[in-house]
Amino acid sequence: MAHPFRHFRTITRHRHAVIRHCFRAGIGWQGLFHDLSKYSPTEFLPGARYYQGTRSPNEKERELFGYSAAWLHHKGRNKHHFEYWRDVDPVTKLYAPVPMPLRYVKEMFCDRVAASKIYQGKKYTDSHPLQYFLHGHAKAEMHPQTAALLQEWLQLLAEQGEKAAFAHIRKIR
Repeated sequence: MAHPFRHFRTITRHRHAVIRHCFRAGIGWQGLFHDLSKYSPTEFLPGARYYQGTRSPNEKERELFGYSAAWLHHKGRNKHHFEYWRDVDPVTKLYAPVPMPLRYVKEMFCDRVAASKIYQGKKYTDSHPLQYFLHGHAKAEMHPQTAALLQEWLQLLAEQGEKAAFAHIRKIR
């Protein structure tokens, strides 16, 4: 059963949380444009169709079809996803991760924290985004420089809290 209103509410709550985080990280203007592609028919309709409320609808679409068309659309248009940052290595001639520009790593941090808050709800703790990162596949698929920077910031969040993490990130240029 499709849930367009619940999906709309979830993605909008997430987007607004990311915007707040982006302002705290010193990239407020960038945050205003975060995830606008989620409102496009290519992403919104599958999101409403596979909405579950506890995880990304893309995961359900992927389970059913072996891929998520909505995710393929999304990651190709949103530079805060590490999957966007892959290119052909001039030496090996194979696709490989490249370092992400700092402003997009900042947005990725904001996105991950906001997503953890939305999906974990009252169970959220400042260590959840780090645990998700360490137990997922993202670290192995990112450029090592990008992965190290993101892990450093997530570790700071887990150990010292949001105020310290955002103050640190805001200072980095």
